[in-house]
Amino acid sequence: MCLELHTTAGTAVIATIRTVAADLAARADFDLDSIDDLRMAVDDLCAMLVRLAPKDATLRCRFTARPERIEVAADVDVEDETEPPPTRSFGWRVLECLADDVSAVALPRELGQRSRICITVAKNAATAQQP
Repeated sequence: MCLELHTTAGTAVIATIRTVAADLAARADFDLDSIDDLRMAVDDLCAMLVRLAPKDATLRCRFTARPERIEVAADVDVEDETEPPPTRSFGWRVLECLADDVSAVALPRELGQRSRICITVAKNAATAQQP
């Protein structure tokens, strides 16, 4: 299942986006710890992107949900020459602890558009450990 949201890049919408991520994880039968990890990772990645965004920017979030994995790719319009968040920062380390895969990329400017920064996180469903 795929879902895409487009909204103004502001802190007020982060709660809604993290709730969507948690709901998708719950519907995919993720355990409670995995749901909470995904919720916090999405909150952090959106906060990172909102801090980079100019006042009138658009935040886009694409959710891809499978029974064993949920991927969230979020991107925001930025001014030219804006760099992705540093991968050695504390915030980035937190993302790496919460998600199974984390990446960031600066997307090239499209004709008539601004440049964009995209952060992707993926969370795998917990697998039961055999005794």
